[in-house]
Amino acid sequence: MLLPLPLRTLNIFEAPAHHKGDRLLVGRWKKRRVIALFAVWILLLLAVLSFLSLLEATFSALPDSHTIVSVSWAGYIVSSSFNHQRDITAVSGSWTVPTVNASAGDGYSSAWVGIGGQQDKALIQVGTEQNVVNGQAFYDAWYEMLPAYSVKIDGIIITPGDQISASITLANSDANQWNIQIADATTGQFFSQDFFYNASRSSGEWILERSTVNGQISNLADFGSVAFSNCRIGLSSDMGVIGNFTYSIVHMTNQQYDRLATTSLLGADGASFTVTYDMSA
Repeated sequence: MLLPLPLRTLNIFEAPAHHKGDRLLVGRWKKRRVIALFAVWILLLLAVLSFLSLLEATFSALPDSHTIVSVSWAGYIVSSSFNHQRDITAVSGSWTVPTVNASAGDGYSSAWVGIGGQQDKALIQVGTEQNVVNGQAFYDAWYEMLPAYSVKIDGIIITPGDQISASITLANSDANQWNIQIADATTGQFFSQDFFYNASRSSGEWILERSTVNGQISNLADFGSVAFSNCRIGLSSDMGVIGNFTYSIVHMTNQQYDRLATTSLLGADGASFTVTYDMSA
């Protein structure tokens, strides 16, 4: 961020040292000095105001997006704090279940949509997981409402390549009632259930995550890439795609800031993007 240099405070009433016999001359000199200093102060003020006006115009022309890094998330976030403090009331998205590379070693990955959780622990989410444990790949559908553990959805059998759509919608604001849905378009399997949960409504997310296992952030499974599409969000009464709102792009890194997963820019529709595993980390 560029900021103007701080201006030195000018004391225009400070009198110079003088001798008693030079009072008249000094008085005239003081008056000229005051006028000169006042003129300098006015010029400096005008220069600063001009600089601030230019700075404001420059920043207002920049795109309404932010890039951040996370040790566990990669994807997109729409935060109410960047969108006039409006509540997040719905989020939805679709993705293709990736094939994890079992030969790359044990690791965990989850693709999900959620509400809350960016700056608080009140997160409600639904998605799929693609894990490698003891050299074997596992795929499941699940939902979660922190601080409770995730719940496996037994009615949906997940396999690589399945086309998944998921959504979370505020059904009753006064009662904090939420509807969670996830559908496998490839198999026709579908899950829908209402829950009562005090979500923060502060952010909406479309995320590829390396899961927390036994209280520790896990190794990230080599998932190749995950393409998200049809990513939509509701802010109060407004419904639109990610690109309709101010959003944050999230890249995943380790604690040394080595890139683990990279998030692409939004597609032309403002509703699609890809998260890619970074093999160099």
